[in-house]
Amino acid sequence: MKCEKNLKTTIIYRSGDESLLDDIQALWEALNLNHRDAAVIFKSHYENFTFEMRKKNLLQKAKNGQMRIEIAVDQETAQNVGYCISRVEFSGDAEMESLYVQDDYRGLGLGAALLSNAIAWMDEMGAHTKTVSVAGGNEKVFSFYARFGFYPRKTLLEQINGRE
Repeated sequence: MKCEKNLKTTIIYRSGDESLLDDIQALWEALNLNHRDAAVIFKSHYENFTFEMRKKNLLQKAKNGQMRIEIAVDQETAQNVGYCISRVEFSGDAEMESLYVQDDYRGLGLGAALLSNAIAWMDEMGAHTKTVSVAGGNEKVFSFYARFGFYPRKTLLEQINGRE
């Protein structure tokens, strides 16, 4: 699949399993900063949350099923400009774990392509329930996910315990 940014730039997509996690570190860190900036209450969570912590969490989750990472790459610069992490557990429950596109590549359909590909993969894997979690303060993405049939079903509240 290709997406034209301008006459000189073509986006290509590559996918694999959790072995690609290190390839998305810089993008994940940018997403984490976005979450920090958007957070109303849990800013310090994102300030203290490292890629190594997230990677450890994702590798643990990968043991319960299969994980897919897809990376959008600007062919001209060979830079990773977006990614999507999805997983399907042995139970058939699936989750789109993380999705990010660099600011200057937004509006080109990369997020839609990444999410569509993740949903297709989840369907191929036999997923019966698909979910996505949205960080508090980032509710502006609800309309994007609604285009793919994802709607708020419940709200998870977390006690602060004096950490914030």
